[in-house]
Amino acid sequence: MKSYTDYLWFNTAKRREYINITTEVQSAVTKSGIKEGMALVSAMHITAGIYVNDAESGIISDIDAMLDRLAPFGTNYRHHQTGEDNGDAHLKSLLTHHQVIIPVTDGSLDFGPWQQVYYAEFDGRRRKRVIIKIMGA
Repeated sequence: MKSYTDYLWFNTAKRREYINITTEVQSAVTKSGIKEGMALVSAMHITAGIYVNDAESGIISDIDAMLDRLAPFGTNYRHHQTGEDNGDAHLKSLLTHHQVIIPVTDGSLDFGPWQQVYYAEFDGRRRKRVIIKIMGA
């Protein structure tokens, strides 16, 4: 079994953004030379997430609205007693999860119809990274 590691770096202009990283993940698969295996994509920060869904603006807005309903910004979270103001970002990360595993078949991400991989930033405007780990043969 072989493995290959790559990193993506982000410094978003806004506090919250959803960034389609499918092209970058596929590029890492191609560079790896791995034809059959899996790609692990993981946010390396506790206020960001990785998810797979449709690349359609309506669903992205729906996801954003759902996350705001479940973990609204500005609520007086206990975490804020530490001097932070990003308690909602920690909870949103839990809701989207911090990583996904995507099958790799014949050297390509093996998605179903419409599936794309996204980086979800919930406490941006500072440098953060994502690890891409391709494993297989």
